[in-house]
Amino acid sequence: MNTQDTENTADGEEFALPRSRAANERLHALIPGGAHTYAKGDDQYPENLAPVISHGRGAHVWDVDGNRYIEYGSGLRSVSLGHAHPRVSEAVRRELDRGSNFVRPSVVELEAAERFLTTVPTAEMVKFAKNGSDATTAAVRLARAATGRPRVALCADHPFFSVDDWFIGTTPMSAGVPAATTELTLSFPYGDLAATEEVLTRYEGEVACLILEPAAHTEPPPGYLAGLRELADRHGCVLVFDEMITGFRWSEAGAQGLYGVVPDLSTFGKALGNGFAVSALAGRRDLMERGGLRHSGERVFLLSTTHGAETHALAAAMAVQSVYVEEGVTARLHTLGERLAAGVRDAAAGMGVADHVVVRGRASNLVFATLDENGQPSQRYRTLFLRRLLAGGVLAPSFVVSSALSDADIDRTVDVVAQACAVYRKALDAGDPAPWVAGRPVKPVFRRLA
Repeated sequence: MNTQDTENTADGEEFALPRSRAANERLHALIPGGAHTYAKGDDQYPENLAPVISHGRGAHVWDVDGNRYIEYGSGLRSVSLGHAHPRVSEAVRRELDRGSNFVRPSVVELEAAERFLTTVPTAEMVKFAKNGSDATTAAVRLARAATGRPRVALCADHPFFSVDDWFIGTTPMSAGVPAATTELTLSFPYGDLAATEEVLTRYEGEVACLILEPAAHTEPPPGYLAGLRELADRHGCVLVFDEMITGFRWSEAGAQGLYGVVPDLSTFGKALGNGFAVSALAGRRDLMERGGLRHSGERVFLLSTTHGAETHALAAAMAVQSVYVEEGVTARLHTLGERLAAGVRDAAAGMGVADHVVVRGRASNLVFATLDENGQPSQRYRTLFLRRLLAGGVLAPSFVVSSALSDADIDRTVDVVAQACAVYRKALDAGDPAPWVAGRPVKPVFRRLA
């Protein structure tokens, strides 16, 4: 790596990001939190080592200090084909020259809807938006309108659904959300049908929908999703799958396509646009049409966004779907993830930290846990680990792969992980990671105080 300035670390290596540090100061002066997504905040990285990105191509990004990194978790899982993918970029360029937004629907909106519903055949209608929060909130509103019920039951084991009050009020960052709103949101544990039925029975006739990610870091227990489908039918509520992450990474049609359980409504985003802003709410025609014009009932304000159907973003989505299907991208993501997971586990075992640096999740959606001497999750050890990865040219808040990674990228990552694990072992033996942290530890996104 090429760095313009350095600082000493506990084991003699040198690494610093002076230009990124200066840019972060300017970002905080102008943008609350210094970023437009809390998960991208510099508090998620070791102190003074939060790179500010200049550009990216494929699986690599460059920071303003001139350093190149192998990147994981690209765009919070949205850039699954790699940065500046040529087919996606070309599709976008073609539409930009034709105009991006009109006073009436573009034919691209029709083409994009047809393509999406071919890719996700379990849905009958689709409406596009710009971000996942709008789509999930629209699903909740639609469920409440269709059932006439006020309460929402969400899966407590999944970290994020929406920036809107019905969800944010349930997090430690609930300031500004009226208690009356939060009281209408209930929770149920993932994988436990009996506990979910207990919630539905306790609030019989009040729950409009069950909303969850159909899968996350563990596979759904056998029969679980089908059991939720039966519970929703029996209790008269709407089953909503949040497929923001599982969409495309589990299969082109999401987890519903892989596991064969059809929700009433589902939401997609992230990988759908390969970094371009596009999300989708899809589902049963009788529900979706309540937000339309061809019915005699009370109208539902479903989704109405000025930029929801920008032609270049929809063109990107269509190109992404073509690439996934034609090039077998989902299978490649799994192959790359399996290679990475095996390498990281071997590296951790080789350095004697296999019980402390733990890779979890589906191969296409890997995360890692950093555990202390007692086997408990540790932000201080996470800081140590991230610091060593950054110094080795690996930017990895997770180990979520993109299809642009090469075998050489994976091998290099495993080498850097091994070096990080060697330092991790030293800290464990010392009983204190502080000398290798060099500043405040990274922080959880959801916390009450800054």
